[in-house]
Amino acid sequence: MAPRPLGPLVLALGGAAAVLGSVLFILWKAYFGRGRERRWDRGEAWWGAETARLLQWDEWEPEEEEDEPTLEQLEQREVLVLGLDGSGKSTFLRLLSGKPPLEGHVPTWGFNSVRLPTKNFEVDLLEIGGSQNLRFYWKEFVNEVDVLVFMVDSSDRLRLPWARQELQKLLDKDPDLPVVIVANKQDLSGAMSMVELRQELGLLASNNQREVFLLGASIAPAGSGCKEPGTVGIWKVLLELLS
Repeated sequence: MAPRPLGPLVLALGGAAAVLGSVLFILWKAYFGRGRERRWDRGEAWWGAETARLLQWDEWEPEEEEDEPTLEQLEQREVLVLGLDGSGKSTFLRLLSGKPPLEGHVPTWGFNSVRLPTKNFEVDLLEIGGSQNLRFYWKEFVNEVDVLVFMVDSSDRLRLPWARQELQKLLDKDPDLPVVIVANKQDLSGAMSMVELRQELGLLASNNQREVFLLGASIAPAGSGCKEPGTVGIWKVLLELLS
């Protein structure tokens, strides 16, 4: 007698993992979340423009005339990091937190989070896994954060329509949320140009009132270890939006 297919069981386990991730996210929000308002100027939307250099999280120096706030006094800012599996979300969070990228592709089941302090506030970055059974829950969280980072694999032409579909769902869910779209893996052969990605992701037809940032990046280029050209630039934009 032939064995039963494992498809339903895998889907059930995936659904259970997604529910667990949702519960953990709610607990994460309840523990770390604090009341605040979004802060940005909707009249300054731009496409891939150069930003002024901002101090990094390890460069802040306390002012002599003021006492530096304690961690308990710092306000919270929250960033949601989404994208299809394999786009580079986990690597982005690891490099921001000073950790080396992992070898190979390790899909995220549930979520990962990183907390980074700045002078006046702390930034909580939350990544939710990009597998198909977890994407259903993405839209439930976009109204709870200050900025959305959407990661795209620039070389994955086959799945780009899926990325566009998921991105448009998120844009429709919260029309005021600033979005930073990271065109990752620009160092790979066959990677789409920024012009192509604007077209294929439907960004040219986006509402001009929304802040949408499209940034090309190579977060962990092959053969260069941890010295990558993308993470710092993305962090600067996030700091600018969250300040």
